[in-house]
Amino acid sequence: MPSLRQLRTFVAIAERGSITEAARALNLTQPAASQQLREVERLLGTRLLDRAGGRLVPTASGRAVLAPARQALAAAAEAAAAARAVRSGAAGRVRLGTGATACIHLLPKALARVRARLPGLEIVVATGNTPDILRRVEDGALDLGLVTMPRQVPRTLVATPVRHDALVALLPEALAGPAVFTPAALAGLPLILYEPGGDTRGVVDAWFRRAGLVAKPIMELGSVEAIKVLVGSGLGASVLPRLALDQPVAGACVRPLRPAVERRLALVVRRTKVMDAGLRAMMAALAGEAPGKGDVPLAAAAC
Repeated sequence: MPSLRQLRTFVAIAERGSITEAARALNLTQPAASQQLREVERLLGTRLLDRAGGRLVPTASGRAVLAPARQALAAAAEAAAAARAVRSGAAGRVRLGTGATACIHLLPKALARVRARLPGLEIVVATGNTPDILRRVEDGALDLGLVTMPRQVPRTLVATPVRHDALVALLPEALAGPAVFTPAALAGLPLILYEPGGDTRGVVDAWFRRAGLVAKPIMELGSVEAIKVLVGSGLGASVLPRLALDQPVAGACVRPLRPAVERRLALVVRRTKVMDAGLRAMMAALAGEAPGKGDVPLAAAAC
């Protein structure tokens, strides 16, 4: 098969009728251009150019080859342009996995920032728990994960912490007596917690265990928004990430925990991942929307 370089030389000679002019246009020496023409004719097994009136003109074979040769060069240029577009962030796709809380309360501003900067970038968001997201990032099904720590991250991945998110108590107004809630004070209330298996639920259970207690919820749900509604309806108390309480919850109050407890959010990517402009922009935006320790206002604190 002839190479793109050989086809490019043949097309240039056919269009200019001169090896010298084609070599000059391609920044080649005349012997190099002549050699490439001879080589492409040898590979195709036919003469492509003939001399007539002091110029080189395509033979019948040359005329037949000329159109597909131009198409091949155009396709190669299109492939290079597509790669440049992805590399620059003007096009491409980022597949992001995260938990439901971050998806609702952290992603909107970050996504808007990336869209404004790179409007041609396709962003696909998948939600799940941390083990599932880590597995999908490791397998290549996701480009980037925003997960809850601590979690043993496989050696094939790199984790970059981006936020310390304090956990707080969310209580119905009728139960929000103490200014600060301890594990013992919360254990005596009907609890509505995250369903088991998630890392945030693991942080909550560990907080109770350190006080020698076991959390015994009356309800376990996978949706933080559903938990907030149930607490606001007076059905029980909960322990939630401060990130999820950036807006007031009707009928509920927020109280800090003692001892304080927090979860950490981190961005994870494969060690071998090619960091194109779209992925770098997404990571920068997520880090920018999670800029510190406990910085989300407790909008629901007043009762």
